[in-house]
Amino acid sequence: MPHHSRLSTFVLDCEVDDLAPHVDFWRQALGKPVKPLPPEDDDGRYALFDTADDEPILMLQKVDHASRIHLDIETDDIEAEVARLEGLGAVRVAQVHNWWVMQAPSGHRFCVVKPQRTPMGPHLNTWD
Repeated sequence: MPHHSRLSTFVLDCEVDDLAPHVDFWRQALGKPVKPLPPEDDDGRYALFDTADDEPILMLQKVDHASRIHLDIETDDIEAEVARLEGLGAVRVAQVHNWWVMQAPSGHRFCVVKPQRTPMGPHLNTWD
């Protein structure tokens, strides 16, 4: 059965003690307000910006590694998408909650996540 995926989210990984001043910087730099998080994710490690439906999702994440940016690919079948990407040369790094951290052959890290907006909308790729 085919599955779908598309670019979903740009995540600014921030190696910092306090995420709040960095959220404020990016909020002002990009002119985007911050959206409230669901209670289970509101632990001070994440901040989500209010982007339009036709823009990628943008979030900040407090991390324990060097600051960098990574992207998320959303899919309606995480295992099928991870297997497809492995066939292209990516490797699984770690499963976190219900998503996979992957590494591209170039060394870049990215995540494969469940759909972040429903419906998943335009720009979907269909894979067999």
